[in-house]
Amino acid sequence: MNVVEKSAEGLSRTFEVVVPASELEAKLTAKIEEIRPEVRLKGFRPGKVPANHIRKMFGASIMGDILQELVPQATQDTLDERKIRPASQPAVDVKSDPEDVLKKGADFSFEISLEIMPEFDTIDPKTLKLTRPVAKVADEQVDEALQELAKQAVSYEEKKGKAADGDKVVIDFVGSIDGEEFQGGAAEGAELVLGSGQFIPGFEDQLVGAKAGDKVDVKVTFPEEYQAAHLAGKDAVFATEVKEVQAPGETQIDDSLAERLGLSDLDALKDALIKRFESEHAQASRMKVKRSLLDELDAAHDSVDLPAKMVEQEFEQIWREVQNAIENDQLDDEDKNKSEDELKTDYRKIAERRVRLGLVLAEIGRKANVDVTQEELARAVNQEAQRFQGREREVVEFYQKNPGAIQALRAPIYEEKVVDYILELADVTDQEIDREALFAEDDEAPAAEEKKPAKKKAPAKKKAAPKKKAAKSDED
Repeated sequence: MNVVEKSAEGLSRTFEVVVPASELEAKLTAKIEEIRPEVRLKGFRPGKVPANHIRKMFGASIMGDILQELVPQATQDTLDERKIRPASQPAVDVKSDPEDVLKKGADFSFEISLEIMPEFDTIDPKTLKLTRPVAKVADEQVDEALQELAKQAVSYEEKKGKAADGDKVVIDFVGSIDGEEFQGGAAEGAELVLGSGQFIPGFEDQLVGAKAGDKVDVKVTFPEEYQAAHLAGKDAVFATEVKEVQAPGETQIDDSLAERLGLSDLDALKDALIKRFESEHAQASRMKVKRSLLDELDAAHDSVDLPAKMVEQEFEQIWREVQNAIENDQLDDEDKNKSEDELKTDYRKIAERRVRLGLVLAEIGRKANVDVTQEELARAVNQEAQRFQGREREVVEFYQKNPGAIQALRAPIYEEKVVDYILELADVTDQEIDREALFAEDDEAPAAEEKKPAKKKAPAKKKAAPKKKAAKSDED
């Protein structure tokens, strides 16, 4: 096999591979001899079919198999011999006609085109100086959380007299439009905390001041954007009977609150809250110092040659997200007034940054022998499987059969391990700030790898029709 490098421009390489006819003939002869003992043909004893007859009957098929095996093996050998690390899947262009190879004894030739990984020196992690913002868990933070837990754990007791904002009412109701009851508009024994916003606007307000036994015709208008189209914008009357009024009891922040939440006492509850907040703070601190680290790595390696195909693939993925955001009116406000060319320019820079950082982190990790263990991958697969209750086995089998899916799990694990490695060696100084500053968005533009084409979706709107346990509304 003869291999010649035809072109080398930047990171692009093209190799011409020629397999002499004599080598192919030797492979064909060897293959025929290998299968000959197994060949069964009418008129011949088992294993005694002449080689020439096998060649005549099956030569084309056998040669086809040889060539199919030869191309990927020759491609890999070419890369291995030259110690080439491909940045993209090599493209193979067969130049020969297999029929000529078999019938005319022609050489077999093909070309391999690919992009190689750039060679570059990475910054020494020990020279990096980073600031990591940290925040202590304040007593006020724990107190606020306890107050919120107390509100959530409130219990209600029967109340004599009129219902006030914050009271719970137990009601029966039947809704009608133009005198006709509609499906999903009735319930018995529904519980409603006045002022909670659980029902459509105006419903709860009209029950303030009602007493047990009162009957109230609650008149409301369904919102124009209401989920059930046949009710949207319609005026409705809910014939409502108040069965009971309940007032919220005072929930004490003491051991009894902790016990209701499954903990032994108030101190145990406070400790649990502190640990939760410490974990949240640690995650936020890591995100900010990681962003700073990536900015430093990007700036330090801005001259690295980037494989064009990798950049293009990354850009195409990002651009699909941008187009989807445009179609659904979810584009970031800062991007809404930009032309398509301006958007493409901006997001191509993001694609370039992502590829650059991926190459830098991979190179640092390679030199440091960072790897992802099978145990770590198995743990990640199990975590994914747990997200699909009842289908765990199906999810595990999916990852077992799809190397690409496993790679998608491996990549972020590898990245985090490389980041950990760098942070261990870098000069990292903790800077104490308060919680608000720790969780505040940075004033400057977000790191390119974190910029999203679509703005965050607004929270789903509440279902505004009166809910109840006894019946479901149309959109439920």
